[in-house]
Amino acid sequence: MTGPVIRRYQPADHDAVYEVCVRTGAASEDARGLYSSDDLIPDIYAGPYLLIEPDLAFVLDNGQRAVGYIIGTADTRQFVSAYTRRWIPAMRERYPAPPPEPVTAEDRQLANLFNPTRLIRPELAPYPAHLHINLLPDYQGSGYGRALVNEFMPALAAAGAPAAHLSVYTANAAARGFYAKLDWQEIPASEPGGWTFMAKSTT
Repeated sequence: MTGPVIRRYQPADHDAVYEVCVRTGAASEDARGLYSSDDLIPDIYAGPYLLIEPDLAFVLDNGQRAVGYIIGTADTRQFVSAYTRRWIPAMRERYPAPPPEPVTAEDRQLANLFNPTRLIRPELAPYPAHLHINLLPDYQGSGYGRALVNEFMPALAAAGAPAAHLSVYTANAAARGFYAKLDWQEIPASEPGGWTFMAKSTT
């Protein structure tokens, strides 16, 4: 019996990607039931990439469905521009605008949803691409994360990105260790807010 395989994202994978995203959306823990809609986390961290950059989306397929994915963009500034034009109008029909001063956890997620410019930081300019990767718990720690990254980085290079960055919770030592083993380097960031930024060349 063959194991899970990595392949390019297809539109039929949309719901499975959303499920993986929400089930790992609370600092790698299950975020289902934490917000007014279980789609909120995927609508921030998965949906716009599937719409705007489907050619830079890969899934781990266990033979029945996607159980993991890696998504991203080759150019964060261009992505933010497309997000503003193509994603936010649809989200305004689905979610209320966040209050000027977020109070609740949902307020803060809504602020993230409607403020894609948060992705643009001057210290990240040398690493214009960025990515997100998630795997269901049963598929973590088995080499699939490394395999997804190894599939993704050449795709970024082919799209013209010289280097990429990502963010992990500073308190998530396991995630930071995982990327360090893949030669990602930490980047000093202004106003990190509990996040650590890491970067790597695509070649």
